[in-house]
Amino acid sequence: MSAPFDLAQTDELLSTTRAVRRRLDLERPVGRDVILDCIRLSQQAPTASNTQKWRWLVVMDEAQRRAVAEVYARGAAFVAQARAAIDEGDAQTHRVYDSAEWLFDHLHEVPALVLPCLEGRIPEGAPHAMAASMYASIYPAMWSFQLALRSRGLGSALTTIHLFFEQDVAKILEIPDDVMQMALLPVAYTKGTDFEHAARPGPETITHWDRWGG
Repeated sequence: MSAPFDLAQTDELLSTTRAVRRRLDLERPVGRDVILDCIRLSQQAPTASNTQKWRWLVVMDEAQRRAVAEVYARGAAFVAQARAAIDEGDAQTHRVYDSAEWLFDHLHEVPALVLPCLEGRIPEGAPHAMAASMYASIYPAMWSFQLALRSRGLGSALTTIHLFFEQDVAKILEIPDDVMQMALLPVAYTKGTDFEHAARPGPETITHWDRWGG
């Protein structure tokens, strides 16, 4: 029986949807329609108990983007601290940090900042299962959104550093207290579409069978 999709094309989409920062095209506008198309596709992702409490906030106004970017830039110290712990010989990871640091300086120039949100908040001291359920209600949709962007020639990066200052961003964007921000995705068309596969260890090196260590 043949596969229901073109496996080569599907595998290429899945394996080359990268976290894109420095190759975001800061000059080319992004229309609302293309973002809505990608959100529409993301709504087909599964959610915990079919709650569908996902909400999306798209920031395209220049003044609003600049205000959010100023808050986001406060996270530079966290990135610098984390980078200091990376082995100097780990060139691939250092390139990731180069890209992250670039974004601190240019986030306000990105045409669209997309904040996936959830209605409701994780109660303080909630069990791990409850927290996992809430994250599981939005992360599949976020990844579908990013795949949809990639298939249309746009890129993004799933960032969370602004969540250290979530309430400051909520105030700027008038997000209600009972709505939880889950990430911030800078969205733009990409400079070229020739993204490569990342270097990863073989799946057999990270997979256990039947029991841990098996």
